[in-house]
Amino acid sequence: MIFMASQTPKKPETPANPPAPSGDDAVVLERRTQRIQPPQMYQVVLLNDDFTPMEFVVQVIQEYFSKDRETATQIMLKIHLEGKGVCGVYSRDVASTKVDQVLQAARNAGHPLQCLSEPVE
Repeated sequence: MIFMASQTPKKPETPANPPAPSGDDAVVLERRTQRIQPPQMYQVVLLNDDFTPMEFVVQVIQEYFSKDRETATQIMLKIHLEGKGVCGVYSRDVASTKVDQVLQAARNAGHPLQCLSEPVE
């Protein structure tokens, strides 16, 4: 099938006031390199409590932070012994989503597990 235009295309309009070439009014801008800082990173922290089973904490760490069983167990023991443990470091939006997922899973299972995100220094 061949399609043809029903009208001939119009020529683009020329600007009403073309820029006048003058040496006095010329402005030269210098190119500056921009220094862009990487985004602020946040660590997701699980807090210890006396009611949430250790096995549930290991399961949460494996499921939501993609850790193997041994690493998840080590993080769980750190949480148990030191009161808190870092499960991962993410951008702000991802860390917030992880916190929401963990809190929702804990509430659905009936556990008072606390999770928060804090900026990495």
